Amino acid sequence: MDTTELLRKVRKLEIKTKGLTRQMFSGEYHSAFKGRGMSFSEVRDYRYGDDVRNIDWNVTARTGDPHIKIFEEERELTVMLVMDMSGSSFFGTGTRFRRELMTEMAAVIAFSAISNNDKVGALFFSGRVEKFIPPKKGRKHVLTIIRELIDFTPSDTGTNIQDALIYLTNLEKKRSIAFLMSDFQATGYEQALVVAGRKHDIVGIRVQDEREATLPDIGLLRVRDAETGRDILLDTGDIKTRLAYSSRYKKTVEEFDKVFAHARCDTISLGTEEDYIRALHLFFRKRAKR
Repeated sequence: MDTTELLRKVRKLEIKTKGLTRQMFSGEYHSAFKGRGMSFSEVRDYRYGDDVRNIDWNVTARTGDPHIKIFEEERELTVMLVMDMSGSSFFGTGTRFRRELMTEMAAVIAFSAISNNDKVGALFFSGRVEKFIPPKKGRKHVLTIIRELIDFTPSDTGTNIQDALIYLTNLEKKRSIAFLMSDFQATGYEQALVVAGRKHDIVGIRVQDEREATLPDIGLLRVRDAETGRDILLDTGDIKTRLAYSSRYKKTVEEFDKVFAHARCDTISLGTEEDYIRALHLFFRKRAKR
């Protein structure tokens, strides 16, 4: 993609997602994700109704009048966008590819974060860890991440969620909110998720395409695995083939739910043609009620 076209796409996505963030998500994001704790802010005169447990006895003794300590939430957080850039991210049978939806969601989350003065970083992975963008604040930094999401070409087409989680656990010393976006058609990451989930607040966002759930009855169909490059000839007219295909997909979904529940990590599931704004809205509201 040439520079002019890339900048045009980045700007278009910024206008769309930044507007959504400003209208809907800034307050909800703030409520959904709490700060690291409370820190001392100032001392002021005691007022009727104040919690007596917060009285500053040293200042009270020195001045002869009751004073109280005021605390405020340590708000600054770190958000990590852990993005699956494998071959299957370019799958989509509707109006957009999986990666396009994930990029828009990542942009909304990133703009929500910086509007609350939080840091945003990114980790791209495929069959290996591809790229790490250190967390920083500011619009310019978020635009850099978005530009990479739009234009990045991975060196591998496979998917290795385990390595991405291990990398995140070893790299980030401070606790972060990590949004892990993938189709999660992979295995072997269970233990890595448990370990990473103890250190970070991980949210698994599973993005699916409706055609991944069922096969149409259209006779012989030649398909290519986007991650292995292997061609397969499927007889979609065979009901056993269609049932086996649906069963495999169902097991993948069940495994995703089971693994994240065991690790006590939150999840969001949606299709490439679904309204991700509604999905994020419901998730933020649910988190805020905890």
